[in-house]
Amino acid sequence: MNSKIKRILKKKNKSQILCLTAYSKNFAEEVDKYADITLVGDSLGSVLYNYETTKKVTLTNMIDHARSVRIGVKKSLLTVDMPYNTYRSNSAALKNAKKILKETKCDAVKLEGGKKIISQVQCLIKNKIPVMGHLGLLPQTAKGKFRSKGKTEKEKKKLINDALMLQKNGVFAIVLECIKTSTAKQITNALKIPTIGIGSSKFCDGQVLVTDDLLGLNNTKIRFVKKFVDLKKFIRLGIKKFSLEVKSKRYPSKIHSY
Repeated sequence: MNSKIKRILKKKNKSQILCLTAYSKNFAEEVDKYADITLVGDSLGSVLYNYETTKKVTLTNMIDHARSVRIGVKKSLLTVDMPYNTYRSNSAALKNAKKILKETKCDAVKLEGGKKIISQVQCLIKNKIPVMGHLGLLPQTAKGKFRSKGKTEKEKKKLINDALMLQKNGVFAIVLECIKTSTAKQITNALKIPTIGIGSSKFCDGQVLVTDDLLGLNNTKIRFVKKFVDLKKFIRLGIKKFSLEVKSKRYPSKIHSY
C-alpha cells in the first residue's frame, strides 16, 4: 500500500484530512503545502471551461491538467477523477485508469457511485490501482437540479450500504457530497476508512473544497462554499498597477530592460 495512503488511513478519528483541488502547477505548489490529498477534479469543467455539466470533461482534459499538477505536488496524495463514461465497464475502467496513472504519475483515481460501479472498483483494486470513492450527490450522473441526499430512510440505508460495500472492496476513502448531517455522521461512524465531506457537515473525517471557490475566483452561490479570501481583488489591483505604469512609461524601467 502507498505510504501516503497509509498516512491518510491513520488520520481516521485522530485529525482532520484536508483535500483541495488543483488544475495547474502553480496552484498545486501552494495546495501541496497544506493538503493531505490534492485532487484533480472534473470540476475543472465548470471552473475552467464554463461547462454546465462535468459530463463534457474528457479523459484528455483530465490527463493534461493532472500532468501539470504532478509537477507541483511533492508531499500530498495526488488523486485524479475518472471522467464521465470512462468506467462504464471493467475493461474500460482498467484501460483508462492505467492510462491516467501512466501518463500523470498520480497516486490514485476517484470514481462516483456505489453498488452500480462495484465491479469496476473491484477490477481496479485487483489490479493494484488505488481508488477513492464518492457518494451522495454525483455530478456526473445527477439529473435536473442538484439536491442533497440522505434525507429519507431509503436514501440513508442505500448510502450506508454503498459506503460499507466500497470499504469492503478496498477503497481507501470516500467523498461524501451534500449528504444530510445525521446521515453523514452515521456513515462516518460506521466506517473504518476516512470520509471526506463537501457540504456534508463537520462530522466527516476531512473536508474538500474547490480551491478556486474558497479563494473567491468563482461567483458561486452554492450553500457549502465559503469564500476565505477575495483573490479577484488582488488580481485586479496587480493588473491596474501594471496598466498605470505602462501608460505612464514607468514600466519597464532600466532595471527591467536589457
